[in-house]
Amino acid sequence: MEQWRSIEESSLWEAMASRPAFDLQTDLSHASIKKRIINAGGGLAYSYATMDIADETIDMLCNISQELDLQGQYRALLSGEIMNSGEGRMVLHHLTRGEPMGSVVKNGRNYGYFYRNEQKRIAAFSAKVRSGALKTPAGKNFKQVIQIGIGGSDLGPRALYLALEQWARERGLLKLKASFISNVDPDDANAVLASLDPDTSLFILVSKSGTTQETLANEALVKAWLARHGLNPSGHMLAVTSETSPLAGNPDYLDSFYIDDYIGGRYSSTSAVGGLMLSLAFGPDAFASLLEGAKEADLLALEADAKKNAALMNAMLGIYERMVLKRPSLAILPYTQALSRFPAHLQQLDMESNGKRVKRNGKSCALPTGPIVFGEPGTNGQHSFYQLLHQGTDIIPIEFIGFKKNQTAFDPDFEGSSARRKLNANLAAQIVAFALGKPDPNPNRFFPGNRPSSLLFGEELDPRALGALLAHYENKVMFQGFAWNINSFDQEGVQLGKKLAGSILEPGNLKAESGSTDKLAHILDSYAELLGAI
Repeated sequence: MEQWRSIEESSLWEAMASRPAFDLQTDLSHASIKKRIINAGGGLAYSYATMDIADETIDMLCNISQELDLQGQYRALLSGEIMNSGEGRMVLHHLTRGEPMGSVVKNGRNYGYFYRNEQKRIAAFSAKVRSGALKTPAGKNFKQVIQIGIGGSDLGPRALYLALEQWARERGLLKLKASFISNVDPDDANAVLASLDPDTSLFILVSKSGTTQETLANEALVKAWLARHGLNPSGHMLAVTSETSPLAGNPDYLDSFYIDDYIGGRYSSTSAVGGLMLSLAFGPDAFASLLEGAKEADLLALEADAKKNAALMNAMLGIYERMVLKRPSLAILPYTQALSRFPAHLQQLDMESNGKRVKRNGKSCALPTGPIVFGEPGTNGQHSFYQLLHQGTDIIPIEFIGFKKNQTAFDPDFEGSSARRKLNANLAAQIVAFALGKPDPNPNRFFPGNRPSSLLFGEELDPRALGALLAHYENKVMFQGFAWNINSFDQEGVQLGKKLAGSILEPGNLKAESGSTDKLAHILDSYAELLGAI
């Protein structure tokens, strides 16, 4: 990333960094609410009226984004330039839903064509399973699909499935109910398996390398469970992997579908990693609609003016909150139960991408980068941690997500209004309460206000809206990484623990790259012994 400038090198940085927060209690108005809304694609809109940042500061942030040529970096990424500098790789997850800058060809392979061909294979395969044309070895229809993966192979696909499960059920599209096995703790897998009929279960093993320790351990457990029920595991298992992994073309699987090194795990939900499971569960048309929504958001992210670019505006406002106002956390609060696991996906997307130290002149420095991300659906969160958000000593920016309509039809009135109206009334009330607070001579009942928030909202959470929502956050995180001049697309920080765990399981195998010393080895052995790992 050395060829690009970082935000603190901008000619406007010093002036912007000294600007105070915007006083919401004084300056929030009906006019400003109408003014600060941007089309986010997929039927979504992004409102930042209750962010505590003045118009003049926002103008400076917009100018900084242009000075740093964040759009130029995005176009370079879309064109296939090496943007994952740590691993020397292209970054191509956008190509799974379109080609905004045209074809990307490397070593004779057209990657857009490659991804579209895998989507066609997935659509054809899932149509056969859903119609009953492809049955179990015993001649039964498959009734449930279970994804075995971890990290990006689980969090994004699980969040997307749960987001659309009710939507699909209401419309008669839920043909295979999905479950997920991720934790290497066998209690996770056994709890899932206890609810399944082995005769009608279809498992998807997701591992790009084909060597992911936790995933292979869970696969072995599942295969043993199938064999215990007298079944041949090969008739009940699929693989999503790279073409060079040991899983590719392996007769132990009904079929293999392919991804590559140019799509990172946390960005892989619109590849075969999410597409196979979602197409089996909801049908290929629903997945195609999700891709269309993501494509809309990707195209809107090409707009150079941040006031017309929801992802870029969200990114720049977040940088100001993090770097200037020194706010280290971010709450993601969806007011829809369907997005119950979406904050967990965004934790990985944001914290694994931008939870890194900035390097300047070859040295690490303490410039603030990615925030701590957490969240829970409303209204559940109101009865949990909102107390701290309202009256705590730390100001935590909030990103609300809401929809005007239910995914389901049954919603009878209670005390004069439907549950949906009550839900959205709570959402509106929380936005205003955080912004304006409430004066009270009783300090226990005093709400300081000036707690910033933004809102992503639409008519209904359907596949197109969900695709746009996913892409919005992927692009927000990307733009922030560009501005900090860090590589958002590798994850070296997850490797050390894996290496040390491997050294426990294979004694005497402490790798030099882990920085091992005699003291490290002895302490590692001590904890491994306490926990029964040796």
